[in-house]
Amino acid sequence: MAVIVIVGAQWGDEGKGKIVDVLTEKADGVARYQGGHNAGHTVVINNEKFILHIIPSGILHKEKVCIIGNGVVVDPASLIEELDGLKKRGIEAGKNLFLSKNAHLIMPYHTAIEKEQERLKGSKKIGTTGKGIGPAYVDKTARAGIRAGELLYPEIFKEKLKTNISVVNHLLKNLYNASGFDTNAVYGEYMEYAERLSGYITDTDIILNRMIDDNKNIICEGAQGTLLDVDHGTYPYVTSSSASAGGACTGLGIGPTRITKVIGVVKAYTTRVGEGPFPTEINDSLGEHIREKGGEYGATTGRPRRCGWLDMVVLRHSIRINGFTGIVITKLDILDGLEKIKICTGYRYNGRVYEEFPKELNIIEKCEPIYEEIPGWKENTSGTKEFENLPEAARAYIKTIERMLGVEIHIVSSGQKRDELIVLKEIF
Repeated sequence: MAVIVIVGAQWGDEGKGKIVDVLTEKADGVARYQGGHNAGHTVVINNEKFILHIIPSGILHKEKVCIIGNGVVVDPASLIEELDGLKKRGIEAGKNLFLSKNAHLIMPYHTAIEKEQERLKGSKKIGTTGKGIGPAYVDKTARAGIRAGELLYPEIFKEKLKTNISVVNHLLKNLYNASGFDTNAVYGEYMEYAERLSGYITDTDIILNRMIDDNKNIICEGAQGTLLDVDHGTYPYVTSSSASAGGACTGLGIGPTRITKVIGVVKAYTTRVGEGPFPTEINDSLGEHIREKGGEYGATTGRPRRCGWLDMVVLRHSIRINGFTGIVITKLDILDGLEKIKICTGYRYNGRVYEEFPKELNIIEKCEPIYEEIPGWKENTSGTKEFENLPEAARAYIKTIERMLGVEIHIVSSGQKRDELIVLKEIF
């Protein structure tokens, strides 16, 4: 039995979807523990691309149990759209998909509030996806949220909805000068969703713990990345949930003693989407080259990702917060053809060198990265499946990462496809 948590070690978009998909071959279940449909996990199978937003990547394997945990916020319309899209491509999510009764629902007013908030912030905006994720988590924390299980009880659902909309309409009218919502219209819409989703809604924590009791292999799948974690990321330019490993326990209802491994997924360079500090960002043609070659555009929004060099300060922080037992390196092939590759080993700010990630946003925004430069490689690494077949400089780059971080590298991904990877050590 193994319970393995897969965590993004940077600002998200590290390629977790592919890694979860590959590991699912030896797993019995995959459980998503936080975030919403602002996430996008891309998996390529036989040249066919699948982009999953809220359904666990394990759905691409027949008969694997897939769980959407209580830590996730769910837009019912988006979930149904995703289910229908998969069905059109021959993938039926039937009795193997479960949605937690305690997962909070994203309501239309959450999206409206988020868009108005971003509009008023102007140049100080966070750069959200505008999908209502943050306000849904606000309601959850404020104890005003509506949970998936309440779709099964129409009268209770309508009463809570009526209360919430009365408050929201007052806010939209008086603070944002925006239109409000009609309770009956929203109720009718969500009762249609309830008809479609009721068969999936259940006590997922009980299912998951029983699977662990039965010595099943479980993958806990996170969205975003550690530097977007609401507690440990570059706050306030973060997501609204616990994207680090600790979120797996609270977001699924499993105890920390049940987790056996925590695997960090590390892109061979660094990217981030939206606003916020990014010390190693490359603001020239090289950054654009990496973006185009790596297809660095949001799987959910299509937004261009900001690209930069690998940052060891960020990764040391991520290792400390998550307790990685191993790491996976992805997108090594995107660095093919570069003369030199830089690795950030520290930050310099006001004459002081920082080897650990600063908590102060003003320092992260204005620090100067300290780089170690190593040779690049001209050879093509795409699709390589044996470590020995990599160019010497590429092998040296991987070994340098492992030495600097002090954490064993288990897998190196050399392309988008499912089988384009180098397994150095089995995770299961």
